[in-house]
Amino acid sequence: MSPQYFSPGVYVEEVDRGSKPIEGVGTAVAAFVGFAPQGEVNKPTLVTNWTQFVNAFGGFMPGGYLAPAVYGYFANGGTICYVTRLPGSLAKSDGGAVASAVLPGRGATGSLEAVIATALEPGRGEITVEVVGPAEGAPDDQFSLTVRRGDTVESFPGLTLARGKRNAVDVVTKESKLIKLAEKQATGTLAERTPVPGTYTIAAQSTTAVAKAQEISPTVFVGDAAQRSGINGLEIAEDATMVCVPDLMPAMQAGLITAEGARAVQLALIAHCESMKDRVAILDAPASLTPQKVREWRLTEAGYDSKYAALYYPWIKVSNPLGKGEAIAIPPCGHVAGVWARTDSDRGVHKAPANEVVRGALGLDFQVSKNEQDTLNPDGVNCIRAFPGRGVRVWGARTLTSDPAWRYVNVRRLFNFVEKSIERGTQWVVFEPNDEDLWMRIRRDVTAFLTRIWRDGALFGSVAEEAFYVKCDRELNPPETRDVGQVIIEVGLAPVKPAEFVIFRISQFSGVAE
Repeated sequence: MSPQYFSPGVYVEEVDRGSKPIEGVGTAVAAFVGFAPQGEVNKPTLVTNWTQFVNAFGGFMPGGYLAPAVYGYFANGGTICYVTRLPGSLAKSDGGAVASAVLPGRGATGSLEAVIATALEPGRGEITVEVVGPAEGAPDDQFSLTVRRGDTVESFPGLTLARGKRNAVDVVTKESKLIKLAEKQATGTLAERTPVPGTYTIAAQSTTAVAKAQEISPTVFVGDAAQRSGINGLEIAEDATMVCVPDLMPAMQAGLITAEGARAVQLALIAHCESMKDRVAILDAPASLTPQKVREWRLTEAGYDSKYAALYYPWIKVSNPLGKGEAIAIPPCGHVAGVWARTDSDRGVHKAPANEVVRGALGLDFQVSKNEQDTLNPDGVNCIRAFPGRGVRVWGARTLTSDPAWRYVNVRRLFNFVEKSIERGTQWVVFEPNDEDLWMRIRRDVTAFLTRIWRDGALFGSVAEEAFYVKCDRELNPPETRDVGQVIIEVGLAPVKPAEFVIFRISQFSGVAE
């Protein structure tokens, strides 16, 4: 309706006649679900770098694979991710023993076990606790602690076991990042319970034997959307485009969940991605399987069929962050997610994330040969292979679907990108008058967006008409459609498929015309 004018004068009106450009959404946002030593439980937390992850979730922990996966993600080119910490832990120890040292009291010639110093992160190296005191002129019950692990040194002067601001248990437990203190015996006088000066060692623990401190069920991994827990809690992470559960297969390997439970979790992860329709699940195969065994697992035990999931094999070897540099095998999903992010940044989401170096990989849990990959690739198992002089590379880019139209990861992710970009960029259409003017404006905006996608090389065709079409007219929107409040737009895309098989046909040529 035109404005009404009641008095003479000059009136300036703003008229909206321009296009409303559709901006492309982000494509490289990973989501991780796993165990961490600290941080809020079951809350998807935005993390933009490794330091931020360490501050929020505590870094590496014995038996945990979440931290190595996130580290590999950022090392390979990832920039943004969501992290959901699950309740519980996969931490391992020697039969449940505690890495600690006794600080004997001065009473009864030092036989009184007064204070226990316990390592916060067992397995990360030897810790020494030096007791000094009392200082000259200070009370007899006063002492100082110096805690060392490698180059890390913590000092706590003027401590006492008496209640107050300098209570040793309260101060050290609150401020130390290496140990916590607890009084083992509270008998005797304050002077008798004061630790004897000396140096005490907390030995690094082995991480070979499994201690089942608590039961971990598939339900812990799957979670609930209403409670924002587990995999399903990632519904609120609307910009996530890939989802990884790096602690799932290690939990099965450790015997904390069954093989059926692990498959149930992966099926739930796939169902989550299919429901959201804007993300892809990056799945890990079980550890230490031969190519024949992983093929049997893929076809018989885990017969997944989904265009929203991709499977990678084998596990990769990385430097042990808690040891002396020896290599350990970890699930590849986090590093692969980083490769996807790096490919998106360097080339675009339309480029297949394959033939790319896996940064940080020292080797592989199993060396896959070409003949072995010949049996795995048709079944959607994306192999990671080591090539002499070319490093460890992702050498597959297939989804787990039987539908040939959605065979490649990059095609699925390109459509995710286009669909979500159009959805967000056309919200202005809702409740507009449903007439030919609206149809024309929709065609104009969507065509402009897809033209940019085509010029970036994501669509096949020498001209735009070969690459895509946008249809919104009377044929698609007859009166009966408009009467129920619908406007229908049809969009067709010709995605670029990867050159998976490069074939040179070579023959002898005499050089003489025949």
